[in-house]
Amino acid sequence: MKTKTAKIIIPIAVIIATILIVMFIKGNPPEANRFGAPPKASINVAVQMLQPQNYQVMVDSYGTVKPRTQSLLVAQASGLIINISDDFREGGFFKKGAVLIQLDDRDYQAEVKSAQANLLTAKQGLLEEQARGQQAITDWQRLGNDKPASSLVLREPQLAAAQAQVLSAQATLEKAKLNLERTQIIAPFAGRVLSRNVDLGQVVSNNTQLATIYAIDSVEIRLPIKNKDLPFINLPEQYRDGAKNQAGSVIKFSSDLVGEQTWQGQLARTEGAIDESAQQLYVVAKINDPYKATQSNQYPIKIGQYVKAQITGKTVSDALIIANSTIYQGSYVYIVEQGVLKRKDITLAWQNAAFAMIKTGLKAGDKLVITPLGQVSSGTQVNILGEDNKATKPQSMKQRPTAEQLAQQAKEQGISVAELVKKRRAAKQGDKP
Repeated sequence: MKTKTAKIIIPIAVIIATILIVMFIKGNPPEANRFGAPPKASINVAVQMLQPQNYQVMVDSYGTVKPRTQSLLVAQASGLIINISDDFREGGFFKKGAVLIQLDDRDYQAEVKSAQANLLTAKQGLLEEQARGQQAITDWQRLGNDKPASSLVLREPQLAAAQAQVLSAQATLEKAKLNLERTQIIAPFAGRVLSRNVDLGQVVSNNTQLATIYAIDSVEIRLPIKNKDLPFINLPEQYRDGAKNQAGSVIKFSSDLVGEQTWQGQLARTEGAIDESAQQLYVVAKINDPYKATQSNQYPIKIGQYVKAQITGKTVSDALIIANSTIYQGSYVYIVEQGVLKRKDITLAWQNAAFAMIKTGLKAGDKLVITPLGQVSSGTQVNILGEDNKATKPQSMKQRPTAEQLAQQAKEQGISVAELVKKRRAAKQGDKP
């Protein structure tokens, strides 16, 4: 009987304990604000305050070095090469008027002497004919004829023929001397040998190609210009009447072929047609005296060398310049307004490899986000690095004590956990206005 009574008492005790726990939980709800808005995400960004500035546009281009004047050296006489100048080698420099190649000229000297002899013979014949003409005039006057003598009587045709013989002999002599001069291949300008086709002991004929040479006073580089860069460059244009509108822009050329090399040049002219394949305009730049020894360049510039060009363009006033790294998909950027991230669509007036000039979409004073962002939505709260962004957190964001911390506080105060919770709730309600 006692065992059956004990079995009934145990479930009743469990039920009573459960009811008490439920009543305690209902009477002591959690302090968290269950219906408050969840906190918004916040990220740290660096910004740039946009300010208008006077900006010097620098246009990038590229090209290969070409000679300003390049010639094919051709023989104008035939003969055996008996001497070659030490400067007549690939890469060799020579002065204007220098003898580069000497041909065997003995045959041409003989022709000169033969022509000289023919000229002396012709002159002798002319003197004899002039004497015969004077004698004819004297004989005609001795006969007492009052009528004028005919040209045949005075031997005028014979005199003209003798004069023609002299002129012909003189022309033959001049041609022989010219052929003799052509046995010496003379440099037409100060230049350099690009390639050589003949050597000592070789027999050449008329019109044989001896070498390719080029002038060293300047070199040229053909540069492509993008259409969007054309308004920002001083293009040297020439008109039909010979007038020119302006001097060309200054250019800095660089190459890393042998260390770091730089040269100073200038735009010389603008081509008269658009390249059909690229639909771009080409300009021609010139570097004066590129082979002069300098301390900065250990090696002189080479024909065919690839160089980079940085063209000094126009100066734009009140320009808004931003880095390309701040532009997303080439069409928009992020700015910060009142601590919130906002997306701004932009259009560009000009752009190079590093910077862009804004045409529309931004204004002076905007805070441009320069921190790289991933998939971030417009409207996200942000903290600007370098600014005091500390703010008082709302009550719902304050950290609440855990059950272990509540038990420890109740033990320190000598009260139960339930009494401590009631005490904290009463204090909280007393703080409300």
